[in-house]
Amino acid sequence: MKKPITILIIDDEPQMRKLIRTFLEKDGYQVEEATDGLHAMSRLQEVEPHLCIVDVMMPYMDGFTFAAKLKQISDIPIIFLSARGEEWDKVQGLKIGGDDYIVKPFLPSELLARIESVLRRTYRRSEKMEQLHAGPLIIDMEAHTVMLHEEPISLTLKEFGVLQVLMKHKGRVFTREQLLHLVWGQDHQSTDRTVDTHIKTLRIKLGDAGKLIETVWGIGYKFEV
Repeated sequence: MKKPITILIIDDEPQMRKLIRTFLEKDGYQVEEATDGLHAMSRLQEVEPHLCIVDVMMPYMDGFTFAAKLKQISDIPIIFLSARGEEWDKVQGLKIGGDDYIVKPFLPSELLARIESVLRRTYRRSEKMEQLHAGPLIIDMEAHTVMLHEEPISLTLKEFGVLQVLMKHKGRVFTREQLLHLVWGQDHQSTDRTVDTHIKTLRIKLGDAGKLIETVWGIGYKFEV
């Protein structure tokens, strides 16, 4: 899959579409818009998005109805957006064929991370997963290995996941809850303390490179070269 990656935003709120468009384009994505599910079905005859970001509550055709119709004709991945965070809504969205479900309000960094995660899962069969480089660190995401000064280091699955998220989004601040969701999964039972413990062990294993994982007091963590 070659860039630019096209993302179709489907939301009846102009300000929300503008907000999402702004930080998606800043991150290098090509963006198309639709105002509701009916409009989106029409737009799909004109554009071929790699992913759809779909608001759940919309007039004319809501997000769930649109997703059900889309899945009958295409495997385009879907990320639902909704102000409703009830468990039933999330389960319903995933059963219909959604690839992720994000509750409003959300941070731009969270949506960007979720988008990259869904795209990676969807298209990894046709695209070799890349390596991440930062100073003396190299993560091979396909081989699932970490090299420090050209020497392999042993990380647990969750340590690898935390490091991968932070390195993939250098300079972006992630809250502990965001890291828990992205690495441990939506149904995790862990606490913020779990993230702190994994960050601590990561820094120890990374030695001098551990300082690249910075604490942003009162918020969370970021990876800064």
